[in-house]
Amino acid sequence: MDQDTRLIRAGHGPTAAAKTVNPLIQRGSTVLMADAASLYDDDQVTYGITRLSTPSALQQALAELEGAANVTLYPSGLAALTGALMAVLKAGDEILVVDSVYKPTRRFCDRFLGRYGVTTRYYDPALSAKALLALATDRTRLILLEAPGSLTFEMQDVPAIAAAANARGILTLIDNTWAAGLLFKPLAHGVTLSVQALTKYVGGHSDCFMGSVATNDPAIIALLDEAMWDVGWSVSSDDAYTMLRGLRTLTTRLPRHAENGLTVARWLQTRPEVSRVLHPALPGDPGHAIWKRDFTGACGLFGVVLKPVRAKAVHAFIDALQLFGLGFSWGGYESLAIHCDPQLHTRTVPTGLEGPLLRLHVGLESPDDLIADLTRALAALTQEA
Repeated sequence: MDQDTRLIRAGHGPTAAAKTVNPLIQRGSTVLMADAASLYDDDQVTYGITRLSTPSALQQALAELEGAANVTLYPSGLAALTGALMAVLKAGDEILVVDSVYKPTRRFCDRFLGRYGVTTRYYDPALSAKALLALATDRTRLILLEAPGSLTFEMQDVPAIAAAANARGILTLIDNTWAAGLLFKPLAHGVTLSVQALTKYVGGHSDCFMGSVATNDPAIIALLDEAMWDVGWSVSSDDAYTMLRGLRTLTTRLPRHAENGLTVARWLQTRPEVSRVLHPALPGDPGHAIWKRDFTGACGLFGVVLKPVRAKAVHAFIDALQLFGLGFSWGGYESLAIHCDPQLHTRTVPTGLEGPLLRLHVGLESPDDLIADLTRALAALTQEA
């Protein structure tokens, strides 16, 4: 053969590779088939969009984490939420969405689903299961939950809502990113679809995007699989490897986030500039009883309501932070802070917050150093108050 051909055909490696601790990374779009009959055999891997070694290994590990029969991967956490909704909804359906929902999910419901004939209604996160199901109609296909709620950290009685929805034939979907699939098991409590942004705690290093949807319902599994192929979602093997690596240390990292977070949260409760701390793991929090009943732990994400001050003072606080970075994501090893008020104007139900709202993600740094950083920032706030 000519040199051009030999260079193309050579160097494909041994047929049986040495066994390493982590799975091999297969990078490939084209999958070579054994024979003509295999080309259209859907039981085989025919294209690299799914079922290559590393994504498959990640799916298996996440299924173990979630107690799921199937896990579908998506290129981001938002894609997992929107992908699950697109898979199970059709024109004419209605969904009930908790008013504390992650802002980009709300944007998708209002902008995208509305254009295709799906109606969204938002409900108060404080509603009981009975009151929530009283809002359902014969068009209600799905109830979307969050516990704790995004930014304001309200708890919902997820098992009661799931049981009531199941009795009516209504699907339930929860954004379970705060619990990272570890601290709360939605599927074991009757929820149909458990969604999380793997970008956060599973990845753990703020360097990769991915989302997952877990379920035990065979009919829903089929819908998710069809939608994945129809829309063309996929994740890269390298990103799946990164997520799998992060997953291996999740049970070690998350307790440290929780311990650091509660240390900082309790300190903030003592500060005169703070009205209250929104953290369901704190006794006295409105959602503490539900959290204690259903969750096995906490993470490092919580809210802080300041006493009323000018916006200029809030900005001074944020700008004075040195260890807390200013960023919208969370779940990595680093601490982060944002000012939340600009995100609250779309809420349907009044939040009842008496002052500006901050969201903190407490990372793996020393709590003493983080408290010193917050002390400096509160001093800057007081100067501008």
